[in-house]
Amino acid sequence: MTIDLDSLAAQVERPDDDARARVRTHLADLAGAPSAYGRLEELAIRYASIRGGETTAPIGAPRVVLFAADHGVAAHGVSVRPPGWTAREVRATLAGTTPAATFAAALEAPIRVVDIAVDAEPDAFPEPIVRDRIRRGSGALDSADALAPGEAEAAFRVGTEIADAEIDSGADVLLLGSLGAAATTPAAVLIGALTGMDAAAVIGRGSGIDDATWIRKCATIRDALRRARPVLGDPMRLLGVSGGADFAAMTGFLLQCSVRRTPVLLDDVSTAAAALVAQRISYRAPDWWLAGHVTPEPGHVKALDRLALEPILDYRVRGGEGVGALLALPVLRAAVDLVARVQPTP
Repeated sequence: MTIDLDSLAAQVERPDDDARARVRTHLADLAGAPSAYGRLEELAIRYASIRGGETTAPIGAPRVVLFAADHGVAAHGVSVRPPGWTAREVRATLAGTTPAATFAAALEAPIRVVDIAVDAEPDAFPEPIVRDRIRRGSGALDSADALAPGEAEAAFRVGTEIADAEIDSGADVLLLGSLGAAATTPAAVLIGALTGMDAAAVIGRGSGIDDATWIRKCATIRDALRRARPVLGDPMRLLGVSGGADFAAMTGFLLQCSVRRTPVLLDDVSTAAAALVAQRISYRAPDWWLAGHVTPEPGHVKALDRLALEPILDYRVRGGEGVGALLALPVLRAAVDLVARVQPTP
């Protein structure tokens, strides 16, 4: 069944202006002067407008969702990560030994890993991890579509269903991340196509590539952009031609969180690329998201600017896997606590 994107977009409402005004007044009373707490106030106001209502509760149930996938362009030598890296990183995350898993445990933010298109055997991971797999890896998007017909819609639906499941189970903030070798390449293609940037301008060093790898990556993105531009008018087709199952799933996830009035902390350039596609579907959707951090990738900076999102942190963290969003979570929690826990001195 074809997804009615117009109907989905129509369900995205505006955040709560009354809650925004309430929190602005509270913060002015708290500090005795406007903007005394700087960006913490901006975050508190934005969060309150997203959650809505007459009171603001502390963040009590953050959840991390990582969509894991491999990309066919990795075979072109555009990443320093070797074959099999994604599968190994999924296992390490499940074992709790990755930076993201370590940070998440300390912050009491459970991680959900979704194998949406990892290039591994069907029994490589426990059944709850692989049950939503759309395919094994993606096509090389510079010369072939990333996904076969119908696969973008299927992955998009997985994203919306997982958003619903996490929200229904009580999550009050969702941290979105991606996990996969060469993911910055389709991210650069999507951002370049949607913002008008050319290949050389949209990419940085990704996973830490050298000059020769950068040249190969630039040529790959240049060719992929030629295939992406003719389908810009159809977001689902764009995801199928130039994204991948992870990007389609993240797009569905972000839109459904907007429909469900639940804040999302974006992580790396891949999540920002999916956010740009979601914005193309619903211009109001970015009102419900926050940017956890910004990577050194030029395309990430451009995407956040187009989304009108100011990153909470800039620690020059290159990797994805939810690390940047997790680092930003304590700052967001502190901002919310200014409203939820701190009262003006009598």
